Amino acid sequence: MGYDTVVLDPDERAPAGQIANGHIVAPLTDLEAARELASRSDVVTLEWENADLAAVRALAERVPVRPGPHVLEIAQNRILEKEAAQRFGLETASFRAVRSRADLEEAVIALGLPAVLKTTYGGYDGKGQRVIHQSEGTLDAFAELGGGDAELILEGWVDFALEASVVSARSVRGDIVSFPIGENVHRRGILDFTIVPARIPDDVIRRCVEVGAAVMTGLDVVGVLAVELFVTRDHHILVNEIAPRPHNSGHYTWEACAVSQFEQQLRAICGLPLGDARLIRPAAMANLLGDDIGTGRGVPALVEALGDSSVALHLYGKAEARIGRKMGHLTALGDGATDAFERVARAREILISGPSDSG
Repeated sequence: MGYDTVVLDPDERAPAGQIANGHIVAPLTDLEAARELASRSDVVTLEWENADLAAVRALAERVPVRPGPHVLEIAQNRILEKEAAQRFGLETASFRAVRSRADLEEAVIALGLPAVLKTTYGGYDGKGQRVIHQSEGTLDAFAELGGGDAELILEGWVDFALEASVVSARSVRGDIVSFPIGENVHRRGILDFTIVPARIPDDVIRRCVEVGAAVMTGLDVVGVLAVELFVTRDHHILVNEIAPRPHNSGHYTWEACAVSQFEQQLRAICGLPLGDARLIRPAAMANLLGDDIGTGRGVPALVEALGDSSVALHLYGKAEARIGRKMGHLTALGDGATDAFERVARAREILISGPSDSG
């Protein structure tokens, strides 16, 4: 799109650094590196909601940061997230802040069991949380998550029908464009599949879009933001988490929409008109983890997996594969959401299991 990019990342082999015009190799907490990034930038944006808040604030004193540090501060704190959603008139799971064992005992009485105990800061992809089924397990969970030293949150159990997400963009002028709602399937707390359009009634789809717009407006976001949602069996929509960046559940947009979430991010932060985010064809995305395909290089079943011409492969260029680490994804287009899901699931199974004898 004609823009030069500079990346701040501590990893010398960082995927973004491989394709950027410049790469500042320094810890994300390095304020001097943040100032250097500001001096080389007209606008700064985020790829990770756990970026260092002090560094982002230092950046914002010198150059526009979109979304701004006020959004990052809320996205990093599960209690602030839920309080913000409720201020905007949105529903969340019931919750209590837990700063001591006494707080936890009172929260369990108030919310009942089962419930989910989580760290307030730093958890993602299922990390930093424990499901408590019986009262005997509360103190163990409290200790495992660093209770007493770190603030925790206890969330009431949600018997949801499915998890969904809305990825939206908001321009400098306040215009909002939302991508189609994704239906999300998780494995071990990590996003496994996103299926689009979500297989829920049209009126629920509309309300999901409204929730995304309410969060974008309420937080005065400029850029791209995802809102992860629980859809209950009686079609209530609960805000679970927010992510002020392009989101894993929006990766399908590269193939399935006229404008991807990545291009939309640039349009939003650089003052361009937002693009048309309508769905061209139903799609499904499948994550590829380190325990699935390693780094993804030299996978013997690649030719067979891509034998379905509707399937596209994206590898992220990460040099080290770890269990649960997202190394890439597959996207498939289909005649409907279920057809796309079946195609991408079949392609991933081929990649993981290896080529057939006939292949």
